[in-house]
Amino acid sequence: MPTLILKPKREKSLLNRHPWVFSGAIARADGQADIGESVDIKAADGRWLARAAFSPQSQIRARVWTFNRDETIDEHFFRRRVETAMALRQPILESGDTTACRIVCAESDGLPGLIVDGYDRWLVCQFLAAGGEYWKKTIVEMLAELFPDCRGIYERSDVNVRRKEGLKPITGVLWGEAPPERIDILENGRRYQVDVYTGHKTGFYLDQRDNRSKVAVSAKNRRVLNCFSYTGGFAVAALIGGARRVTNVDTSATALALARENVAMNGLDDARVEYIDRDVFTYLRACHAAREKFDLIVLDPPKFVKSKSDLKRGARGYKDINRLAFELLDPGGLLFTFSCSGLMPPELFQKIVADAALDAGRSAAILNILHQASDHPTALAFPEGSYLNGLVCRVST
Repeated sequence: MPTLILKPKREKSLLNRHPWVFSGAIARADGQADIGESVDIKAADGRWLARAAFSPQSQIRARVWTFNRDETIDEHFFRRRVETAMALRQPILESGDTTACRIVCAESDGLPGLIVDGYDRWLVCQFLAAGGEYWKKTIVEMLAELFPDCRGIYERSDVNVRRKEGLKPITGVLWGEAPPERIDILENGRRYQVDVYTGHKTGFYLDQRDNRSKVAVSAKNRRVLNCFSYTGGFAVAALIGGARRVTNVDTSATALALARENVAMNGLDDARVEYIDRDVFTYLRACHAAREKFDLIVLDPPKFVKSKSDLKRGARGYKDINRLAFELLDPGGLLFTFSCSGLMPPELFQKIVADAALDAGRSAAILNILHQASDHPTALAFPEGSYLNGLVCRVST
């Protein structure tokens, strides 16, 4: 098997079971490996460390499949990993009130670069790295076998990160039937329609499932402002929880239209909902100028920090939007604020929110610290897998 030899003293991360090997850590390659092919990783002194997928064009030159020298990377390997991942999600799908969840969560399930989301009787996959692409046919055939009720498997590998792997973005049916234009799902009893063809991620923010339920519990009799509302996931939860009124704000008219459909399919009163097609920052400033107030605000913005060089600019964006939100909350109001930027440390995000409250002249306390749902686990050796950070803050004065 082709082998990558590390530079001296560059094996520490692998000894700690972190699954990435960067190009700068590699001294040389013994043997020729094609993109996505399995390679052994050895320390400078010859010690065997791991078996990984080779990605010659990426800064992450190899992504580890296994730290077990006796484990062969073949169909049986992928079957074991997916079956283990399925077992973790079984309680969610057996609950009877949820028909959508993440089945495979990449590195945190020991399958680097592979995302598999289940929406009712369809699977949607993302092959984000060279290794998954190399084994795609095997993985798809195995998924079809392990999910006998599945009607089709669709690919949403239309993400720029593939270009860093030397792969082109791609979408299309991988197996079985093409999904319908909208897939109906249940999430803790709430109904949603999902657009797996053009929706964000694979169609829906599955990672916010538990946090939507927390909003539902907190929303009774409150005036709710749902910023970056997308297809109204938090809005439906708030309305089911008894919100007096909900305002959805997003720059996508298509997403807002689907949000309206999601409200209707849950039998909720659309007269209690407002849909604003506008930039969130601009809208919040307009509300401040008009002296509007809310009792609960959800801030679930897109990723503000896409690289380390974006951190300062992203921090300013998070601070500005949280300051504006604090200014619009009445005493006793709740702010559900999130960062989905994996490069934003949780302690820094908390400091940003605290500084935003200070600049807004408000006193507030953290009631809850929120994260992604349990079907988006974080391997202890891979802290990068913990990307969604949230706070529930109560304004006192």
